Amino acid sequence: MLDLTKFTTEQRNQRSMDLDTMTSLQIVTTMNDEDLRAVQSVTKVLPQVATAIDWAAEALERGGRVFYMGAGTSGRLGVLDASECPPTFGVSPDLIVGLIAGGETAFIKAVEGAEDSEELGASDLRGLSDKDLVVGLAASGRTPYVVGGLVYAKATGCKTIAIACNQGSKIGESADLAIEPVPGPEVLTGSTRLKAGTVQKLILNMISTGAMVKIGKVYQNLMVDVQQTNEKLVVRGQNIVMEATGCTRECAIQALADAGGHVKTAIVSVLLDCDAEQAAVALERARGHVRAAVSGHEKSNADAQ
Repeated sequence: MLDLTKFTTEQRNQRSMDLDTMTSLQIVTTMNDEDLRAVQSVTKVLPQVATAIDWAAEALERGGRVFYMGAGTSGRLGVLDASECPPTFGVSPDLIVGLIAGGETAFIKAVEGAEDSEELGASDLRGLSDKDLVVGLAASGRTPYVVGGLVYAKATGCKTIAIACNQGSKIGESADLAIEPVPGPEVLTGSTRLKAGTVQKLILNMISTGAMVKIGKVYQNLMVDVQQTNEKLVVRGQNIVMEATGCTRECAIQALADAGGHVKTAIVSVLLDCDAEQAAVALERARGHVRAAVSGHEKSNADAQ
């Protein structure tokens, strides 16, 4: 029989032993205190998270993809982070991919036994390239589905990362890089959708955002490849051009129209006082980095003089 007592994520939290007798205010105060411990646990693994960002950026820059895979809450968090990348950063849905044991159905309703299959983890990654990066997520650190995926990915030549909430985890041993913050026992014993889920979400936020910064999807702290798919995002696109350049809304609207709605091109055209076609060329030379496109163009003009 599987022994769960050795996992901190399965142990009882001494600070919430009387949870069932607490007032509502006591419950939320206890949970908030424990959430602070969860955030603090991430501080200890920031160097490993920084490495994960570099690996993700490298994979994307060489034409690879980033896969998140997990079961239950961990899988759902991976799918959530992946699904937010296209609208936020303008990337293809095939670039950051979330896999959950049991498939899309399991996002809403658990698929019995799916997480216990190493073979399913390997099979969900068929078609992997050695340019890709695979990130396995499991609060316990032992989920067979994730272990199977990481072992398969490593054999394919991919770099692999494990994110677990117990140290010395099995998935950590199966990966090239282990990220193992320890948020401690849950307020509700074994309910890893709580602190462990929070910790995993924080780390995924860092990896995806950091990698997108590295590949030029951000200028200053603005999401300059945002997709304008609704009224709010159209206005946000205008606001981003205004913030980045100091121009008026009328100027931003015109620049966006000239650039076919491409925020980055509009920004560069305003900053360099050039047309959209010239701005697009400057961006292409700078591999999509706005700051490099602007400074590179200015340097070229200075050299020419």
